[in-house]
Amino acid sequence: MTLRYNNDMKRVNLVAYLDKLLAIGEFGDNSWNGLQFEGKDEVKKVVSAVDAGVEIFEKAAEMKADFLMVHHGQFWTGSNPSLVGWNKKRVDVLYEHQISLYGAHLPLDRHAEFGNNALLLQMIGAEKTGDFLEHRGTPIGWTGRLENEKSASELSRVLARQIGEPLKVLDFGKTVKTVAVCSGGGGYGAVFEAIGLGVDLLITGDTAEVYQTAKDAGLNVIFAGHHGTEIVGVRALGEHVAEKFGVEFEWLDVETGL
Repeated sequence: MTLRYNNDMKRVNLVAYLDKLLAIGEFGDNSWNGLQFEGKDEVKKVVSAVDAGVEIFEKAAEMKADFLMVHHGQFWTGSNPSLVGWNKKRVDVLYEHQISLYGAHLPLDRHAEFGNNALLLQMIGAEKTGDFLEHRGTPIGWTGRLENEKSASELSRVLARQIGEPLKVLDFGKTVKTVAVCSGGGGYGAVFEAIGLGVDLLITGDTAEVYQTAKDAGLNVIFAGHHGTEIVGVRALGEHVAEKFGVEFEWLDVETGL
């Protein structure tokens, strides 16, 4: 997508807009969400990708990015922030090309319009009905409801066409009307909460050894890949920014197989 460049687009204004839109300050997260590296003052081109990394940063530089938005950012509470070794290699690329880096982790999983979980529900034609799976007191996923019942296998094919991932499906034959979604790594917590809520289907990213549990509980599960379930939000956010502010946008997808 290429749109007219807005000469008034400043980094500080874009950051302020994103912080407010995504309610960055409302989430207890392991990611340091928001602006993680300060690049050029003016933003002519925005690029978005799922992950931070040397390969991503170098490709963004080749794409002439001024502002890079990612879901998995550079700085995490469980990681040493010292700019040595692999951390320095990454930041060196940003510094050389003066690319701003903006990270949005749980705020982008949860967002009602541009969030991974809301968009995954939209892809299968389900309407949001409630909250799902809290993290530090804040829900990060959604439950949803389909107008017409469908099989888990049919819904997995719908998702596969749109996110391009090989999916693993636990299809126990029950048709699906109600759904819970947690992108990325929902883990055992997501499975047991979905069972407790009595939904027909759980859509999540990472696989978990729950075959027998899901079978006995009558829960259909679609494991759609960590990467696959998290491409949708940051891509949609980039498209929104381009349309709203009249800047150039390009999507950068480096497949991980995960």
